[in-house]
Amino acid sequence: MSKKLTKRSEDYSKWYNEIVSMAELAEVSAVRGCMVIKPYGYAIWEKIQKELDKKFKQTGHENAYFPLFVPKRLFEAEEKNAEGFAKECAVVTHYRLKNDPKKNGKLIVDEESKLEEELIVRPTSEAIIWNTYKNWIQSYRDLPIKINQWANVVRWEMRTRLFLRTTEFLWQEGHTAHSNEDEAIEETKLINNLYKSFVEDFMSISVITGTKSESEKFAGAEETYCIEALMQDGKALQAGTSHFLGQNFAKAFDVRFSKDDGSLDYVWATSWGVSTRLMGALIMSHGDDQGLVLPPKLSPYQIIIVPVFKSPDDLVLINQYLENLKQQFNKLGIDYKIDERDNVSPGKKFNEYELKGVPIRLCVGLRDIEKKTIELFRRDEMKKLIIPIHEASMQIEKLLFDIQENLLKKSKIFLKNNTKIANNYDEFKSMIEDGGFVLAHWDGTDHTEQKIKKETKATIRCIDDTFSDEGICIISGKKSKQLVYFAKAY
Repeated sequence: MSKKLTKRSEDYSKWYNEIVSMAELAEVSAVRGCMVIKPYGYAIWEKIQKELDKKFKQTGHENAYFPLFVPKRLFEAEEKNAEGFAKECAVVTHYRLKNDPKKNGKLIVDEESKLEEELIVRPTSEAIIWNTYKNWIQSYRDLPIKINQWANVVRWEMRTRLFLRTTEFLWQEGHTAHSNEDEAIEETKLINNLYKSFVEDFMSISVITGTKSESEKFAGAEETYCIEALMQDGKALQAGTSHFLGQNFAKAFDVRFSKDDGSLDYVWATSWGVSTRLMGALIMSHGDDQGLVLPPKLSPYQIIIVPVFKSPDDLVLINQYLENLKQQFNKLGIDYKIDERDNVSPGKKFNEYELKGVPIRLCVGLRDIEKKTIELFRRDEMKKLIIPIHEASMQIEKLLFDIQENLLKKSKIFLKNNTKIANNYDEFKSMIEDGGFVLAHWDGTDHTEQKIKKETKATIRCIDDTFSDEGICIISGKKSKQLVYFAKAY
């Protein structure tokens, strides 16, 4: 913890990587492109998982688990999906190793163990799940099916960065089956709104919502709904997606059902997911030059208590002094931790927990006992104050709520201040270079979209259907139905 954190303004990428390492969130593993999520980082992911899981179950979804391996023939069944993920697939071709005949202690592939059919390590699970649904669905009475799974997936990325883009990552993926189109579309929108409320209410990150363009939507989807966040360096981050799959996967796997009138029809589908990429969003949305800044609802512990003591007897006195406060924390459901290490100075502990982004730090010494006070430090504003011990639990409960709201307020202001409207292509290029979301008219063609991407590296992040103002495309001069969000993105 002695190393000083690089300032965001000096090198944003380095600052990000140092926070991930120094705050003990994750580290690079021995496997290229993969990460080890450390206990502190995983505790945050567990809180994300817990809250989302609760929301899924409240909306009628159930958890299940499907195989990691997908037979190649199943993966190929839905052509657009297979084509979209083909370049990122890891493929299992053999099932056994044997000793090298040179007897040098090394293992080599046993060619006799070659699989009759190669297996894809799942980059996403639509194929294996829809092959399973074929066995589960015969009648309209079997619908809807609303399944979610918490899993790992593998996408063989060439350029990786911890949490943002790794070869293996953790996520949840929902897969639902419906008897009609309207119900499936309603489900897709429901989940996208659920993601929005979670990211804003628990992560304190303001987002925009809408749909993806044809080139940016999920491979195999009819429509992709999304939530997009804006990071402090002005780049967009796709925080969650929800896909209306139409009947594409049902047709690929011949999943049909008998309707109430006796006729047969293909099932309507959705899929949706968020991943450990949300951890990256958390870091880059709230972090500062001192380190991570965590919203109280997702912090592994909301309060760190640092006792200042010189002897074991001092520590006993301090713990006795805090006993009533700890009981009140337990009643209020406030997570706290006491750092009683005697081989680390209070100053180093302060720096450590500022770097880890713990929302509130309490410091207690013998002088505080004499004065019946406690020293409180608020991480989001880097402010220190002294409060009476008998008022501490009530003030801290309110303060945790205020910190959560304050982070969201800052995020909303940042998003608003960094969203601009471009009236022509020269303005657009200048705004994109400065960073942030740029609203511009687009004629709806892939040609124009790709030209903008090639010349500016900006992509259409979101099409907000609530914008209905017609205009002129900044590139082609043709009529445009609405403004769309552009940005450079992770």
